[in-house]
Amino acid sequence: MKNSKIDILKLWRHVSGEDDHEAFESLFCLLNAGMIKFAMMYVHQKESAEDIVSDVFAQCWVRRQALKEVRNINTYLFVAVKNHSLNHLKKYSTVHLVQMEETEELRLVKPQTPEELLEKKELFFKLEQAIEELPQQCRIIFRLVKEEGIKYKEVAEILDISPRTVQTQIFRAMKKLSAVLAEQILFSFVVSIFCGMVVHSVI
Repeated sequence: MKNSKIDILKLWRHVSGEDDHEAFESLFCLLNAGMIKFAMMYVHQKESAEDIVSDVFAQCWVRRQALKEVRNINTYLFVAVKNHSLNHLKKYSTVHLVQMEETEELRLVKPQTPEELLEKKELFFKLEQAIEELPQQCRIIFRLVKEEGIKYKEVAEILDISPRTVQTQIFRAMKKLSAVLAEQILFSFVVSIFCGMVVHSVI
């Protein structure tokens, strides 16, 4: 996220100042995936999220001249996606549940035993479950900060809240997830001891 900020600013200047189609396509490719993930935090359905993001980018192109003075197009687009998502929820009352896709963070950097792989998978499942059980605002803030790498101030602007609220919600989320992590590690430790006792008794 940090490395792309300069590129985003340059691309937006080309789009809004020069009607550059190629720059707009590059901007879309750079931000599209993150915007879809963000929209799914509200609408919980990938197809709807994709439609919302496409509409936002289409309107952004149409209104590019009027938006020329926007200094942070990244934040502007996040706010637009949030508003479109909320409007979508008002229009469609049915909530669709979707299975979360595995992220790149789950890639393993070294070979592990089947038992270790199972424990890691179970741990990530528990953490993901705990994240989904957080209150909506807390969950969205956590994902924007910890998964998308967006700064507290920008998250505050996107969600129209204070940076202090962002900080408080992150603290609450980390406290909850730390408890889940500690509980899971303790459980694995107890199981390993139990299994060792069983093996020892058999021998």
